[in-house]
Amino acid sequence: MEKGRLMKKCKAFIIGGSAGSLDVLLKVLPVVKPDIDFPIIIVVHRKHGADSLLPVLLSTRTKLRVKEVDEKEKILAGTVYVAPSDYHLLIEQDQTFSLDYSEKINYSRPAIDATFQTAAEVYGSELVCLLLSGSNADGVNGLKSVKAWDGTTAIQDPETAQVAYMPAQAKLHVQIDHELSIEAIGEFINLLP
Repeated sequence: MEKGRLMKKCKAFIIGGSAGSLDVLLKVLPVVKPDIDFPIIIVVHRKHGADSLLPVLLSTRTKLRVKEVDEKEKILAGTVYVAPSDYHLLIEQDQTFSLDYSEKINYSRPAIDATFQTAAEVYGSELVCLLLSGSNADGVNGLKSVKAWDGTTAIQDPETAQVAYMPAQAKLHVQIDHELSIEAIGEFINLLP
């Protein structure tokens, strides 16, 4: 972690990604300690109905509970939540999930922006969002919202991304607090207060 930036308590950690991000998740999840005190929420672009096995695949890589999000589900610490395909994943003020079928954002549903923005309003300075590999700018406006609400922004080092466009766009347009290699992501999560 960067020196000089005091980390606030983390109430939610959200990971957004697209092309090339699955490989990162499969490397990071095994490193994350099973007693984390916050939820990990994963929003990745995926085709409708094509990979409903994603939560099953991710659960083979971690001791944490992994599940696909259900409508109005309460967000609990120590759980990895995966956004379902073809729905925007929104965070409500009562810290529950809401699934939304409105228009695509950045050609995507779920859109990373929608989750980052609604989470920023709920968690404020206690939110940490990480943007991984991807081929469009989804997540950039969401990270701007995270910064506006005094949350913590992080990106995968574009040099290590299979598709560098998404984290590179974030780096270009948003004040990024942490730029992380794939190897550093798990340690970063484990060190969050």
